[in-house]
Amino acid sequence: MLNSVIDWIVQTVNHWGYFGIFAAMFLESSFFPFPSEVIMIPAGYLAFKGEMNLYAAIFTGILGSVAGALFNYWLARRYGRPFLQRYGRYFFLDERTLEKLERFFTRHGEISTFNGRLIPGIRQYISLPAGLAKMPVGRFALYTALGVGIWVTVLALLGYSLGAHEEQVSRYLHNATIVALIAVAGLSLFYWLRHRAKEEL
Repeated sequence: MLNSVIDWIVQTVNHWGYFGIFAAMFLESSFFPFPSEVIMIPAGYLAFKGEMNLYAAIFTGILGSVAGALFNYWLARRYGRPFLQRYGRYFFLDERTLEKLERFFTRHGEISTFNGRLIPGIRQYISLPAGLAKMPVGRFALYTALGVGIWVTVLALLGYSLGAHEEQVSRYLHNATIVALIAVAGLSLFYWLRHRAKEEL
């Protein structure tokens, strides 16, 4: 059963190609809770088979994720909190979740648009408090690209390294997530130390 599902996902990604990667990652990064794992891991696997270019797949995945994040950012910045309160429930975003996101953004600052991309449940929606706070769009796009870049690259390389052993995906995905979180913690610490040094000047 699992092998049949994996085969279907791989065939679907192959059929839609790079446009499918972009569209799926756009959705994953915006309101629609579409798991990036089911796109980027098969894309990496197809690259292993020579049916896709690994670098192009990673770049397309990052581009789609950033575009989806910018869409959320624009909605929040353009229409504000009342719009999200009114229509958010149609996209699995209730008032309580929105408040949690705002507290997370307030507590961690702009860097949360980077490390939030690797936290389940926050990844898709961290763009919203950034838009509400009118975070500079250049910094938002940069931090988002860095965050999704780590995640997309890890997933694609995971699919590539697994090769024909799809049954090992779950175990390796868990390990890859730990590695990615360690990396983001290190980068966040660097950002905090640099920011603190600037304040002391």
